[in-house]
Amino acid sequence: MAVASMEKDAINTEDDLHLNNSFGDAGLISPDKEDISRILTVPFSGRIRGGMRPGKKIIIMGIIDPEPDSFDISLTCGHSEEKNDDEELTDVALKLSARFTERQFLRNARVSGKWSEEEAPISYFPFIPDQPFRIEIHCEHQRFRIFVDGHQLFDFYHKVKSLPAINMIRIVGSLQITKLG
Repeated sequence: MAVASMEKDAINTEDDLHLNNSFGDAGLISPDKEDISRILTVPFSGRIRGGMRPGKKIIIMGIIDPEPDSFDISLTCGHSEEKNDDEELTDVALKLSARFTERQFLRNARVSGKWSEEEAPISYFPFIPDQPFRIEIHCEHQRFRIFVDGHQLFDFYHKVKSLPAINMIRIVGSLQITKLG
């Protein structure tokens, strides 16, 4: 396992043995490793192999744009990376929305075409323009636990109950992705 951990560079976790979150194994599907810069361009859409399950985590590392407006990270239930006409009907298990003007980091979900009420903002805004960040989304039995730069920010209780159905990630907005696992 030491070799696999080295391949993932800065992503080292105690849970590496059972997470399957490297590009070549069962984390996010990607094309050839040489093509990694192309696949990490924003907007980004990728498939989470096997969907979510308790104990699995997704790590997004990147840099906020110098003059950011907002960005969204969504974990959705869908089978295709291509846009389809049913995009508005796709269940969104977790949507993280960073709004720089209001300095808010909001979370939400859409089930059966209906958005839940946006959850209240947190006491501080963790993102700084033109600076790197690391977001970790830990999946637990009852909730997602969200960390930014190693600090636990909040929990988001599952609205989509079938965790394996949560099999897509979409990232849009004022950021660049440097690593995804």
